[in-house]
Amino acid sequence: MKKFITIMIAAVLMLLLLVSCATQYVAKPLPFKMPGAYPNSQEVGGAVIGARAYADQKEAKENFGFDVIKAGLLPVEVVIDNRGTHPLEINGAQTFLEDQESNLWPVLNRNLAYERATKYAQTSETFKEGAYSGFLGGAAGAAIGAAIGILTGQNVAETAGKGAAVGAAGAGVLGGAKAFNADEARRTIVEDLQQKSMQAQSIAPDILAYGFIFFPGEAKSAKTLRLQLVEKDTGKFHVLMLKL
Repeated sequence: MKKFITIMIAAVLMLLLLVSCATQYVAKPLPFKMPGAYPNSQEVGGAVIGARAYADQKEAKENFGFDVIKAGLLPVEVVIDNRGTHPLEINGAQTFLEDQESNLWPVLNRNLAYERATKYAQTSETFKEGAYSGFLGGAAGAAIGAAIGILTGQNVAETAGKGAAVGAAGAGVLGGAKAFNADEARRTIVEDLQQKSMQAQSIAPDILAYGFIFFPGEAKSAKTLRLQLVEKDTGKFHVLMLKL
């Protein structure tokens, strides 16, 4: 029995250690290529445009640092090298993602994209982590309390109860710390998405612009990007069909 209790305590302490060392969200810089290096690159109005989709959930999670597709966003990277003479702007209202079932998906506006990312971080990560920490803390306290009772000859039920209370209190502190860190993570996620988003502004001649356009994660797949570019000084528009 003594050996069993020792093993149980060691296992619980190991689990606590793993929880306390759980990694937090960290913004990751993403490299990009010159648009001509993308297999789908096209040239219109003197500008070269290339794009790629992050439709694979595992790849997207590795690159964004959190499960961006599960959060409800499907990122499409767009790179524009404006070598022409006219300032260009992406018309989001006429830009669509076509999935493998030939469904067309509109661009997610920034507010909705940030809301989805924030909601995901809060409900899917923070809550589950806090609940798990609380349960684990209480279980650890009970196990250690019971072990102390057996090893010292004290009342096992009474000692276990005290251990559980201490464990639950510790878990509350742990949960509070996790919640604070999660709030920081949510702010970091929003700021990171803001920096990675393709900005809704003119791309002047001789400027290399890059960023992500976010589509609804419900799309599940990415077949073609229909991208409309507008020359801001002439009003002329260009429509590109970029295979993803």
